[in-house]
Amino acid sequence: MCTHTPKCPTADSPDREAAIVMAGHPEQGWSLLCNAVVLFEDTGELLPDGRVVAPHRPLAVAA
Repeated sequence: MCTHTPKCPTADSPDREAAIVMAGHPEQGWSLLCNAVVLFEDTGELLPDGRVVAPHRPLAVAA
């Protein structure tokens, strides 16, 4: 549970990605956030209840 002040957003919040990184593994492409969300470098997420959030990185625009 979050002990930060102010509290980190919960895993159900729309801004859940704003939680503090508790364990970062950039060499493996993921981070564990304070709210127990696993955030992947492609912006996909694994929520604590097992739900998957598909990557939502903006697409590159051709010049």
